[in-house]
Amino acid sequence: MDFVNLSAILLAAVSALVVGFIWYNPKVFGKAWMQEAGMTEESMKGANMAKIFALALLFAFMIGFILENLVIHQAGALSLVGGDSSVALQSYSDFMSDYGNDFRTFKHGVLHGVMAGIFFALPILGTNALFERKSAKYIFINSGYWIVTLGIMGGIICAWK
Repeated sequence: MDFVNLSAILLAAVSALVVGFIWYNPKVFGKAWMQEAGMTEESMKGANMAKIFALALLFAFMIGFILENLVIHQAGALSLVGGDSSVALQSYSDFMSDYGNDFRTFKHGVLHGVMAGIFFALPILGTNALFERKSAKYIFINSGYWIVTLGIMGGIICAWK
């Protein structure tokens, strides 16, 4: 069983952009984020949006690639045999036939994605924001985005078999 599902990872990466379009919309958290980030409408106009979205998609793809190992438990069994199931012992095949699709649901992926958001994204963004002298509101807007996004990404990746 191969766990690198490029289609699922790509869809998950695109979902990060979709969530961002909603999350940072002025009617949701966009105005508050701009204020807390010290951004203005004028400062945002000169940006190369194609470059920004292309890099954001690339970064989300990179996150999805590693997130797959966090949300699919069976990936740990594959790593124990060196990542090549064709040379694994019979016990690996037996394990996978018994547990190969256990916990492979959207709901379970969301759980692990949200945990990654809370225990990875929040501390990283929070630490950066503290040294940048940003507010708690700024931390919660950005961390909230990543908690929701990683949850959705995790759900997509885990459920897609």
